Amino acid sequence: MIPWVQLDAAPIPDGGELRLMRRGSELSIMSGPIELMNSRLSGSEEALATLTCEPLAAAAGPSVLIGGLGMGFTLRAALAVLPASAKVVVAELVPAVVAWARGPMSDLFAGSLDDPRVTIREGDVAEIIAEARAAYDAILLDVDNGPGGLNRDANDGLYDMRGLAASARALRPGGVLAVWSAVQDAGFVQRLRRSGYVVEEKRVRATGGKRGARHVIWLARPASTPSARTAGSRPASRRP
Repeated sequence: MIPWVQLDAAPIPDGGELRLMRRGSELSIMSGPIELMNSRLSGSEEALATLTCEPLAAAAGPSVLIGGLGMGFTLRAALAVLPASAKVVVAELVPAVVAWARGPMSDLFAGSLDDPRVTIREGDVAEIIAEARAAYDAILLDVDNGPGGLNRDANDGLYDMRGLAASARALRPGGVLAVWSAVQDAGFVQRLRRSGYVVEEKRVRATGGKRGARHVIWLARPASTPSARTAGSRPASRRP
């Protein structure tokens, strides 16, 4: 058995530490004893992007916010379907993760950080959402292990009633809030609905195949906004 080797470690704001681990060609990002992501398991992160961004493929200049850089699976999948006119902002709380993306994890990112559509913002995605008004066609949250698997207490603010209201304000009419989770969370679905969202739940394999653990993706649209763009605005090709 090839042993795990720690390549680097970085502090998490407000406490804790991320560790970048390697075993042969396999990479893992750990928070304490919890594995947050693994280079062999990209299926659900890619699904988060494709389910959310494919309907924007025919739009003119769509704007997308991704919370969490991770290993770049969500970013790469989003870029693969978004048009050349798209703008993608990626918020990453831990600066070292951006450095890892350009260093030990660069093969996984395959140059996506240098795509002219991409802007990396080092900071808390909650703050970026809070300052935005009708700025994004889609907000994708792949933060921590989801609403019910928090490793950083401050992340809870993304998923409570106030955080969900902030996301609704940050979305353009017809926009979607997409949330990734390692596990199902009935309480979070209830909060989404109480916050005025229409919710669709998808269960997808972590491996991207027919076997392996299932993760959850919620596609939530504020009920007070239209589900498709009106005439004269950017049309979506289809709903996820």
